Amino acid sequence: MRAIQISEPGEPDVLVLGEVGTPRPGDGEVLVEVVAAGVNRADVQQRKGFYPPPPGASELPGLEVAGRVAELGPGTEGSGWQVGEEVCALLSGGGYAEHVAVPVGQLLPVPRGIPLADAAALPEVACTVWSNLVTEAHLAEGETVLLHGGSSGIGTMAIQVAKALGARVVVTAGSQDKLDACRKLGADVLVNYREQDFVEEVKRATDGRGADVILDVVGAKYLGRNVDSLAPDGRLVVIGLLGGRTGELDLGTLLSRRARVIATSLRSRPDAAKAEIVAEVRRHVWPWVEDGRVRTVIQSRHPLARAADAHREMEASAHVGKILLDVQEA
Repeated sequence: MRAIQISEPGEPDVLVLGEVGTPRPGDGEVLVEVVAAGVNRADVQQRKGFYPPPPGASELPGLEVAGRVAELGPGTEGSGWQVGEEVCALLSGGGYAEHVAVPVGQLLPVPRGIPLADAAALPEVACTVWSNLVTEAHLAEGETVLLHGGSSGIGTMAIQVAKALGARVVVTAGSQDKLDACRKLGADVLVNYREQDFVEEVKRATDGRGADVILDVVGAKYLGRNVDSLAPDGRLVVIGLLGGRTGELDLGTLLSRRARVIATSLRSRPDAAKAEIVAEVRRHVWPWVEDGRVRTVIQSRHPLARAADAHREMEASAHVGKILLDVQEA
């Protein structure tokens, strides 16, 4: 099959299209014929050599796909899935290819009304947002959530999920165009982090109380300011390290506010844990997608052979929503 391989850690041009063996589905897995794959920051980090796949996962990049069931592996005959069925899937790797083997618990049906290729924009961001905002942070109706990088793939999904939960949404982004896109998705308070202090803006928007939940992809650079932005009993969930790995934390501030700092990663979780998240997303988020409360936000599409261009676009950080790779005609 055709697949994108990483020839060596480095710049986007190390993404090389070549021929590799088609994977075989193991126990509890199905083989998916890929139509489209999502591009994520984790793929960029893997390409640079900073984010290796977990043990046993494919070395090929790609954490989400949409396609059709091509083969049922041992132990999946009674799973309810059928050969030829249209699906999307959460992966630990291997999505930049014509076929990928997927644990059956990480398959999702394509939501009604969503074109098959567009469904590749959903699994990774939906599972990331649900597992962090709801499972980890317990975001509740009436609470305020601060979302850093509101125009990203995760950010655009998080805005919509938070609004569907009844939360008030504050977002940060680096341009007016990005903030306008966040407003159209339902964001209530818009902060240009290049021109405004998000700590002050959060306090102003909440009459000094602070954010109940913060979803952060920046890491060390924002650690202290995020803690300063938390409300009493607030929860800071760190899911990315774009601003570094090591920072100082004022434990006194945490103690005085009874606040929590939570660090999570979706990719490294066991298959059983991912299956639980996927089931929750299917139960709660998929109905919102089907009734229009949550929609796909797609910036661009690139042919599989031009994966390097997709990574350049990702690293330029001018996009809003998801970047996809078209692996074959839908």
